[in-house]
Amino acid sequence: MQEGKDIISKYKIYLRLEKGLSSNSIDAYLTDLDKLIRFVEQEGLKLTEVQYENLQHFLAGLHDIGIHPRSQARIISGVKSFFRFLVLDDYMTIDPTELLEAPKIGMKLPEVLTLNEINNLLDSIDLSEPEGQRNRAILEVLYSCGLRVSELTSLRYSDVFFEEAFIKVEGKGNKQRLVPISEPALKEIKNYLYNRNLMVVKKGHEDILFLSRRGTALSRITIFHIIKQQAERAGIQKNISPHTFRHSFATHLLEGGAHLLAIQKMLGHEKITTTEIYTHIDREFLRREILEHHPRSKPRY
Repeated sequence: MQEGKDIISKYKIYLRLEKGLSSNSIDAYLTDLDKLIRFVEQEGLKLTEVQYENLQHFLAGLHDIGIHPRSQARIISGVKSFFRFLVLDDYMTIDPTELLEAPKIGMKLPEVLTLNEINNLLDSIDLSEPEGQRNRAILEVLYSCGLRVSELTSLRYSDVFFEEAFIKVEGKGNKQRLVPISEPALKEIKNYLYNRNLMVVKKGHEDILFLSRRGTALSRITIFHIIKQQAERAGIQKNISPHTFRHSFATHLLEGGAHLLAIQKMLGHEKITTTEIYTHIDREFLRREILEHHPRSKPRY
């Protein structure tokens, strides 16, 4: 651990004196490098033990959670710079990044909303409308938990654990996972339940959390319509969909310093490349990652 700190200190000096970078540029390099450092620590390796295969897993994880190709390319550039320094300073004899390739910038990924845009979307909802509170709870849960639209429409009331602040999600292949849910999202659900409890619910839909005015589960098309309508009201020009909230969830967590493996666990990506690597990540660790790094878990002033 101390060796790693010493290496990073020397790398900062290298960037400042030999590369002539500004303090802001150095901070940007180190922020991106920190993502790799945390990944390497989770793998139980030292920085000087990293090999090409480890870097492939790291980059596959960035792609898997929807990090934009431009951001991936920037991170790869920083990682290459770091390992060139390790070779120059005789920490390593072989540069494991020599064969690493940046993604094609033209690759299209869904838009990512800024935190201000998320807040504007939520604030644009008219709570005096019949479905206003329901729609606010839907958007809050989509963003706070990073759910797929199919996971949201099938979410059950009995799968929300209010005391523990977790929801149980059934993802692809009927695989279940526990995802931490923020206090703002739980608050919006509780506010919505006042109206939901007054509804006449169709048989077979009694346990579905988010209901249509007919008392049935919402369709995926309805969720798309809600988001398009609110984006228009909030003056957001981006072409957004339910998946935009999922990518925004992952991107904001990563930018906030959350661990890559924790994000992948919460998204329900059990395998990135070849092996299952999440069995040792417990629920308390995931909850800490949400509380510490998700912007909607912090108070708004």
